[in-house]
Amino acid sequence: MSGLPTGRGTGPAGTGAERTDTGAGAAGAADAEAGLAGTAAGAEAGLAGTGAGAAGAGRAPVPGQVSAPGRARETGGFPYRLVATDLDGTLLRSDDTVSPRTRAALLAAAEAGAPHIVVTGRAVPWTKKVLEELDYQGLAVCAQGAQVYDAGSGRLLTSVTLERGLARRAIELIEDVTGPLALAVSRDGLDGDVLTGPGYETLSDALASIRLDDADRAAALWEQPINKVYIQHAALDSTALAAVAQSIAGQLVGVVMAGEGVVELLPLGLTKATGLSIAARRLGVKPAETIAFGDMPNDIPMFHWAAYGVAMAEAHESLKALADETTLSHDADGIATVLERLLSH
Repeated sequence: MSGLPTGRGTGPAGTGAERTDTGAGAAGAADAEAGLAGTAAGAEAGLAGTGAGAAGAGRAPVPGQVSAPGRARETGGFPYRLVATDLDGTLLRSDDTVSPRTRAALLAAAEAGAPHIVVTGRAVPWTKKVLEELDYQGLAVCAQGAQVYDAGSGRLLTSVTLERGLARRAIELIEDVTGPLALAVSRDGLDGDVLTGPGYETLSDALASIRLDDADRAAALWEQPINKVYIQHAALDSTALAAVAQSIAGQLVGVVMAGEGVVELLPLGLTKATGLSIAARRLGVKPAETIAFGDMPNDIPMFHWAAYGVAMAEAHESLKALADETTLSHDADGIATVLERLLSH
């Protein structure tokens, strides 16, 4: 899930994305466009030039390196070369920490040739603290795939932003049917703020946001580039709101449920799989060599992309229906339970 308060040219035609150049230069923005268009191979041609510091996921024993393709399978070791995990409701316990057991299991998997990569709905500013606490030095996929962040160098390698005029039009169409929505936006960049409009209920005091009063709402929410819009409705739960928004505005923007109280509008075509495919190609890892862990509908594209998907015990039913396996909850070391079993074989 997302962990939300729950979070300059024109982008690819029909995606609803603006293009933002990052520290990786224009190649990084081209990556983001190529990822949205589904051409991850072209995207990686740009990322390949961003420097050795970008290579490597969170806790590889040798930063920036993974085992040779197929090596683990040939030697009877760990069967995957990449462990992709969501954060909230998956890797993080209810107190927003990672257990020692799960840390040890992820490190053991990395030592067996399968480094850990975080794939989260949180934008980079809400992800950095967790990565620092984990001593995570590699690539992280943030903002539902919009951002690929190199934690080791502190650089944003790719960033896809949501075209604000299109987002406002989508909101107008939805409100014509549902009535008023409460809104929040996640601004783009390494230090982008989350702004919450009148009536938007934040779900975690640990995630910083700026609340706007009625007078500020119309202008301030849209003043700077954003990577997503959060929407809430007074009477509709998140599942129902996501379904209505998708049916009304799904031709303009992406719509995803990342948790209860967390429905997001994204650039059309953007998913966690978009960012993960870019990062995995940078690491030289294929979908067939990846195991993924998640808990919410926004993890569905990642499960489709990876070879094996593991849903947490309290996962949304739509994700459980797709998963290859359901493990224990995030508070009961569900990730470690699976990794330890695989490592023991």
